[in-house]
Amino acid sequence: MREKLFVGLDVHKRNISVGVAEEGRTGEVRFLGDIENSPIAINGLLKKLAKQDRQIEFCYEAGPCGYGIYRQIIAAGHDCCVIAPTKIAIAPGERVKTDRRDAQRLAVLHRAGELTPVWVPDLKHEAMRDLIRARMDAVRQVTTARHQLSAFLLRHGRVYAPNRKPWTKIHSRWLGSQNFDEPAQQIVFQDYVQAVWNAVERRDNMVRRIEELTPDWSLRDFVYALRCFRGLDLVSAATLAASVGDVTRFDTSRQLMGYLGLTPSEYSSGGSVRRGGITKTGNREARRMLVEAAWSYRFPAKVAQHKARILEAQPKPVRDLAWKAQERLCKRYRTLEARGKKSTIIAVAIARELAGFVWAVGHEMRPLSE
Repeated sequence: MREKLFVGLDVHKRNISVGVAEEGRTGEVRFLGDIENSPIAINGLLKKLAKQDRQIEFCYEAGPCGYGIYRQIIAAGHDCCVIAPTKIAIAPGERVKTDRRDAQRLAVLHRAGELTPVWVPDLKHEAMRDLIRARMDAVRQVTTARHQLSAFLLRHGRVYAPNRKPWTKIHSRWLGSQNFDEPAQQIVFQDYVQAVWNAVERRDNMVRRIEELTPDWSLRDFVYALRCFRGLDLVSAATLAASVGDVTRFDTSRQLMGYLGLTPSEYSSGGSVRRGGITKTGNREARRMLVEAAWSYRFPAKVAQHKARILEAQPKPVRDLAWKAQERLCKRYRTLEARGKKSTIIAVAIARELAGFVWAVGHEMRPLSE
């Protein structure tokens, strides 16, 4: 068996610092220097290390540079893993941080097996994830544009009827009736209104694109199955699926709950046990989708008309899980409410249990897609 060489890459936008660790606890650790962050330079590094006739295992932290380096290394026939930065152990007394030390530390920790790899999506899944993230950016843009317009109107004493819901057709007609005597203010008002319209159009266009491309997605069956759950439509189900990815990589539902940051934090030492709020690790948008869906379980369990049409197209195990979730979570909501729990705490508790049903559906859909 060939000896192993562990390589740590500290990746930045323009350069990559390279550290290596020989196999064995006392193996030599050295710094190879910096290379340019480009496919040509990485290919040169791979050829240089391959001359040593060893099994090479690379690692680098997940970050804004994406998975291009991972795919290039895998295509060259070497092992590589992308590491979760938040899971890397840091010594309490560590006060020196340089690219050189980071690269060497990655190589040493990789050799010791103390790094936690992240799941790397395929190209099509990453493309869908980018589309869904663009839709989330568009939603935030709509919110920002509306706030700017509302703030401008408020500064000039233009307040919409307090008992009516804004951003409806009636509200649009009210906006159309607003005029300002000063030409500069009229220009600003029209610009703010146009910004709102453009943002809404962009958001709606992203939603249409998601609906069009979901049938060609590898996780389409999982997305359609998630729509059976109360509070999840196509967009929220696609957002959840894109954020979580392959659910079958989680052996238990508790692992998925922990990945989504829905488990309580805890600090216990000796006889002292202290538990706090949820950890809020993992993807924020996926957690938000579940919490928003959890609010719908405050109503009695029933199958709405639009959900009935969705359920008809799904296999019986998925329909049974969706109904079981309704019965359990609606009852759970009323039980916690009777105990005097805050509604926000109840929603998070329901979201945590809903994540368990999401895990069950993901494992149920696996044999159907294979």
